[in-house]
Amino acid sequence: MSESTAAAPLMIGVSLKMYFGHARTLEWAAAVADLARTHPAVRSGAVELFVVPTFPALVPVHALLADTPVLLGAQDLAWADEGAFTGEVSGRELAEIGVDLVEIAHAERRSLFHETDEDITGKVHAAFRNHLRPLICVGEETRSSSADAVAEVTAQLDRFLATATADGIAGRVLVAYEPVWAIGAPAPAPVEHILEVLAGIEHHLAARPALAGSVAVYGGSAGPGLLTRGRGRIGGLFLGRFAHDPEAIRTILDEAEALQQSGARA
Repeated sequence: MSESTAAAPLMIGVSLKMYFGHARTLEWAAAVADLARTHPAVRSGAVELFVVPTFPALVPVHALLADTPVLLGAQDLAWADEGAFTGEVSGRELAEIGVDLVEIAHAERRSLFHETDEDITGKVHAAFRNHLRPLICVGEETRSSSADAVAEVTAQLDRFLATATADGIAGRVLVAYEPVWAIGAPAPAPVEHILEVLAGIEHHLAARPALAGSVAVYGGSAGPGLLTRGRGRIGGLFLGRFAHDPEAIRTILDEAEALQQSGARA
């Protein structure tokens, strides 16, 4: 991990997917907001939190987070900004209601809804032109060597960014490395594999000036202890069902604070 990346705050985020109803989502968001107001890892800037609820919850969750540094994410966006696209939500509207970042290219979108590289490339372009930070998910479908995984996921990233890069609007991205074979698994990928692939992604990002300030984090059954096992070399975590309990998020924040205190993230 480069010095500039090591000095950056840890990015810790949670996608709720479609697990919660509306009332439970708001209750959860209020608890996360309280946690962000009081936890030293967030207050010091050592951790930057983001939450990704469902579309109907975005406006009220934005209100709940108003006096906190927590970033608000959306789970998807349309590649078009307006028009006759029934059921879609535009990046223009997401920006208008206060969304900060938008998740794109998750493996479930590709497998369940058959999103193509062309679809994803259009969505990344839409995010950039509406001043939303793309949260781009990448990952190999089958387990392979770390070198092969780096080659595969960086090629995915290049394809997804191609149009925005060609048009000169690409900028800071948040890359979530989520090996498909580890999503929903009982345990994350081996730590050394995670470290080597994240380092490969970070090196790839650092070589592209247009993407300055970009960060890579790990998803795929991430949980407590992973930051510690990563010895300060994991730039953040994208959490799933583990974080449905706000106290579980506190556990991760405590771990991040301990890493900072130990000097592992200095």
